[in-house]
Formats: sequence, structure tokens, C-alpha cells
Amino acid sequence: MGQIVFREAEAGDVGAVVALLADDMLGSAREEVSDPPLAAYLEAFEAMRANPLDRLIVADRDGAVVGCVQLTVLNGLSRKGARRGLIEGVRVAASERGTGVGERMIRHVMDLAKNEGCRMVQLTTDASRTRAQAFYKRLGFVASHVGMKLEF
Repeated sequence: MGQIVFREAEAGDVGAVVALLADDMLGSAREEVSDPPLAAYLEAFEAMRANPLDRLIVADRDGAVVGCVQLTVLNGLSRKGARRGLIEGVRVAASERGTGVGERMIRHVMDLAKNEGCRMVQLTTDASRTRAQAFYKRLGFVASHVGMKLEF
């Protein structure tokens, strides 16, 4: 197997990223995998690419997308005007889980966030994702808040 390379996603990666997002019980109920990808996914990707504070990173092994993560830099007044990095949409292909790809990918986006002047990174994970919670705790993340959402 070839080496993993972390790179900015390209439009041609959108279908593979959507497939990763859909590859579990939660994602399969909310994502729609198609070829070509739905216009809504392509529009969202273009909006992300147009925003210099958004980055979609993929883990690429021999031309195949085997992981993805979104990093959004948030500016704020709290913590003396600290920037923070919001980590979203973390997925690793089932065939790559347990190989260290996820840890390397998260550490990569943490470095990107530091380079953007962020003083912290934060993320949420579904309460049912106990393995993901253990993974993030092992990387030093602390479950310090109660996440809430309201869908429209």
C-alpha cells in the first residue's frame, strides 16, 4: 500500500467524501450517494472553497480518498479575541480504521489550525459514537461542554 497524503479536496473528490460521510448508521440516514454527486453537495463544496476560513482535507492513498475532515476557523471575542478551529465531518474508510490514519489526519488539521492562529480546536461527536469519543479523548480532547443543536 502507498503512503497517505493529506491534501485540500478537489471537486472530483466530492463523491468519495459523501460516500465516507454516508458509510455508517447515522450518515446513511442523512446522506445520499450518487454519481455524479447531488448538486447540493457540489454547491456546498464550492461555497467552502470560496471561504478562506473553510478547508476540506482528504487523506489520499494512491489516488483514493480514504479519509476526510473539515476545518473551519472561527473568529470570536471570547478568550481575548481567540481564534478557534472547528473540526467537522471526520471520517475514515472502514478499511483504514485502526491504522493510524485518523490520528494523523486530526493532528494534521490541528497543525493547520495552529498555523491559522487558532488557540484551540473543538469538535462535537454524536453521543452514540462511543468509539469516536474514546479516540478523541486519547488525543487529548476533553468532553468539557454539552452540545446542543436545533435542526430546521
